[in-house]
Amino acid sequence: MNVRLAYGKYGVNIRLPDHVKRIEPRNLPALANEREQAFASMRNPVGTPPLREMVKPTDRVCIVISDITRPTPNHKLVPWLLEELSFVPRSQFVIINGTGSHRENTREELVQMLGREVVDTVQVVNHNAFDRSNLTYLGQSSTGAEIYLNKLYCESDFRIVTGFIEPHFFAGFSGGPKGIMPGIAGIETIRHFHSAEMIGHPLSTWGVLEGNPVQREAAEIALKAKPHFMLNVALNGDKEITQIFAGDVIEAHRKGCEFVRENAMVFCEEPFDIVITTNSGYPLDMNLYQAVKGMSAARTIVKKGGAIICAAECRLV
Repeated sequence: MNVRLAYGKYGVNIRLPDHVKRIEPRNLPALANEREQAFASMRNPVGTPPLREMVKPTDRVCIVISDITRPTPNHKLVPWLLEELSFVPRSQFVIINGTGSHRENTREELVQMLGREVVDTVQVVNHNAFDRSNLTYLGQSSTGAEIYLNKLYCESDFRIVTGFIEPHFFAGFSGGPKGIMPGIAGIETIRHFHSAEMIGHPLSTWGVLEGNPVQREAAEIALKAKPHFMLNVALNGDKEITQIFAGDVIEAHRKGCEFVRENAMVFCEEPFDIVITTNSGYPLDMNLYQAVKGMSAARTIVKKGGAIICAAECRLV
C-alpha cells in the first residue's frame, strides 16, 4: 500500500503492508462558494448583529490573525473583512499578528499570509509578548494568572479575531478565544496558560470543551477584552475551507467545534502496536514544538510500550 504523508509543502510517499489501517478525518470537499458563504456568515452571524451594523465609520478597527505556524487562510478572510467594512478607511485598521510567544514574522512572511495588497495598505503589527510597554494589564484570572493583552488591541474601538478550528491536544479545540489567549497575551500570562497544572489536567485533552481548564482559561481571559466579532473556518487536509463560522467568539466557536468534532475525529476500537503520524504538513510541521501535536494524537491510540513514528519537516530550527 502506497501512502502519501502530509509532510512539509509537498508531502512524502511511503510504502506500507496492505494490512495497515489508515485513519483520517472525513475528506470534506472545499466550499464551492466560499466567498459568498463568508459574506452570508458575516451578515447572518451566530450570537451577534451583522458585522456591518456593529461598526461605525469612525471606529479604530483591530483584526487579530494567527501567525505563520497556523494554516488559517487569512489571505482570504482579511480581504473579505476589509470589503465588508469598506466604509471604514484603511488607515483606521490595524492587523495584529498573534504570535503568542513565537518569533515575529518577516514582511515576506506577512505577504505570504495576507497578500501584498493588504500588507501595503493596512498597518500590520507583530505582537510582542515580552514588551510590557505594549501590553495592557487586565487583572487576574480565576486561576491566578496575571492578565496582560496587547495594548493596541485593548484600545481599539472594534475588535475582530480570525482563526481556524481543529482538535487541539490540550485546549480541546483551537480557534475562537485562543486567537486572543495566548495569541496576543503577555509572556507571564502565556506561561501560566501552558503550566503543567493547566495542561496536565485529565480534561485538558483532544475534543474536550466542558470542564477543560485550558479552554476555560482561554475564554475567561479573552472575555476580559472581548472580541466583538469572530470569523473562523474549518479546513480539510488540503487546507481548503469546508465551513465558515462567524459571530460571537464563544457561541459561534462552539458551533464550529461541533462541526469539526463530527468530521475530523475518528473513534478507534483498540490501540495499535505502531502508529505513524504527521502534523498535517506545512505550516503545521514547521518546528518540533508544533509536531508534538501529531505525536500527542498518536499517543491516544498506541499500545502501552508501542512505538510512534512522526514525520515532520521541522524546517525552522
